[in-house]
Amino acid sequence: MGYVLTIVFCFPLFYLFCILLNFLEKRRHQNCYILDYQLYKPSDDRKLSTEFSGDIIKRNTNLGLNEYKFLLKAIVSSGIGEETYAPKMMFEGREENPTHDDAINEMEEIFINSIGKLLERTGVQPDSIDVLVVNVSMLTCMPSLSARIVNRYKMRHDVKTYNLSGMGCSASLISINLVQSIFKSKRNQLAMVVTSECLTPNWYSGNDRSMILSNCLFRSGGCAMILTNKPSLVHRSMFKLKVLVRTHHGSKDEAYGCCLQTEDAQGRVGFHLGKTLPKTATRAFVDNLKEIAPKILPLRELLRFAALSFARKTLQNVFGKSFYATRPMINFKTGIDHFCLHTGGKAVIDAVAQSLNLSQFDIEPARMTLHRFGNTSASSLWYVLGYMETKKRLKKGDKLFMISFGAGFKCNSCLWEVVRDLEGEGNVWKDCNIESYPPLTLENPFMAKYGWLHDVDDISTLNIQE
Repeated sequence: MGYVLTIVFCFPLFYLFCILLNFLEKRRHQNCYILDYQLYKPSDDRKLSTEFSGDIIKRNTNLGLNEYKFLLKAIVSSGIGEETYAPKMMFEGREENPTHDDAINEMEEIFINSIGKLLERTGVQPDSIDVLVVNVSMLTCMPSLSARIVNRYKMRHDVKTYNLSGMGCSASLISINLVQSIFKSKRNQLAMVVTSECLTPNWYSGNDRSMILSNCLFRSGGCAMILTNKPSLVHRSMFKLKVLVRTHHGSKDEAYGCCLQTEDAQGRVGFHLGKTLPKTATRAFVDNLKEIAPKILPLRELLRFAALSFARKTLQNVFGKSFYATRPMINFKTGIDHFCLHTGGKAVIDAVAQSLNLSQFDIEPARMTLHRFGNTSASSLWYVLGYMETKKRLKKGDKLFMISFGAGFKCNSCLWEVVRDLEGEGNVWKDCNIESYPPLTLENPFMAKYGWLHDVDDISTLNIQE
């Protein structure tokens, strides 16, 4: 009788124990890790020197004197240096009439270089990949870019492929969010994410200032990475995804229209960057921070901020709005060790730094990436990450905050935990004389060579075709 009672009482406990084990095992397989990643670095003959950039600008016969002066000012203040890269057709003088093959070749060059090196370094076989996500915003082709990768590397017939386009500079975090969702429903998966942008068919040859600005900012680049939820590969992984938040303001007309691929008055297609972009980006940024802050910051910091905000509001109600005018700020450094910022431009980096109260040390990786590689769209974040890694800043247990902006208008952010100490092995920054960064000055040499444009009053005096 006692034996039966023991079984009766223990069975529910055993059942609950099994449920708990199953829950923990399921949670263990739902984690998302970056196993490794590979950045793309074109050959040195693709570097945009000051002289060659000037030649490209002068080849555009649609520009007037005011446009030349505008471009000079934009390039000098952009934060971009002389060692960024451009597609081959720029060096062949065909930027105004590229072919479809030019665009495909640009993409395949990135794929072959980054994916090939990544597979070799990790030892992962192409037929081991379960999920493939490719994000390239401004090129859609048939068959898709993901299909081209599957064909080249002879991946399995049941590999799940996703091809994202039109998602803007924040697309890489969207791709990771997609992989994260798949990991929640499937165990022991290997996913490859390829993030890049196609510049070849998107050079703007008109004279609309809101469109020629993109010619100054965007450069060639790309990144391939392998993510996994296999518990057996955790010890080899580099980063663990903790939180990912996406904010989309596309329902607001002002936000929707501030970054837009469209035609100018002459029918030339270009990428319009509107004057409302800074305000739109700020709103999306603030909304994103409101959602992610409670998920990544310690409770003591949230309580401190809430107490100061309440005290300020109370005092203002008593003494008037002019009293205690300075708003309290959340100290994000209480829960974050490193900041990986989108290199949308010098103004973008400075604005985010001011909003988060970051030091020059905090924004150095973003500023150096912009200077060395330019804005490589969705892959920019990973060049910033590569800089941190090669500088040996990333230690086990550190928290890394990524934030990016994109057309739509979108603001996406996430928090990674560093799984092991990283030394930057196999990183393209190793080939960039990393010891020389940061340089003593980021002054762009365009002013030294083309500053005389400010003193010109008549375009007829310029030897545009020299």
